[in-house]
Amino acid sequence: MTQQNSGQMIQPPNALRLKVGGGRLGAIDPAAIAKAEAALKSLASNFTQWLADEITKLEAARQQIRADGATAEAMENLYLRAHDLKGLGTTYGYQLITRIAGSLCRMIDDKEKRAGAPLELVDAHIDAIKAAVRDDIKSDDHQVGRVLVEELERRVKAVTA
Repeated sequence: MTQQNSGQMIQPPNALRLKVGGGRLGAIDPAAIAKAEAALKSLASNFTQWLADEITKLEAARQQIRADGATAEAMENLYLRAHDLKGLGTTYGYQLITRIAGSLCRMIDDKEKRAGAPLELVDAHIDAIKAAVRDDIKSDDHQVGRVLVEELERRVKAVTA
């Protein structure tokens, strides 16, 4: 006895496409984009202070580790601060900070292995972020910035391998 299966393919409507204008690129309002870019540019004067605030939080996370040891809570706090800088560095005009913070995040990404992260390498990342701001090194186009971030990434790769 053979069994025959017949099925029917149902294609659901693409709701996302409808929400963004049916897939037509012309549906995105260029004036709205220009307005958003202008708003972001007007906030740029605050970026220096906001970046300083984020670095202060990162430094506080480091001090918590020094005071309490590499506890799960202290390392999670450090990870969150580094992750914030990874996301915000480029927004604040510091692509190099995004890359350095990304390297730090890769090193301490695994919750099970965070406590074993070499603290001198954690310190090197934090000090590099602070130096980038202090010396206004915004990208890895800067020779010192490039050498610094490449060395940090090389060491993280060796630790996480």
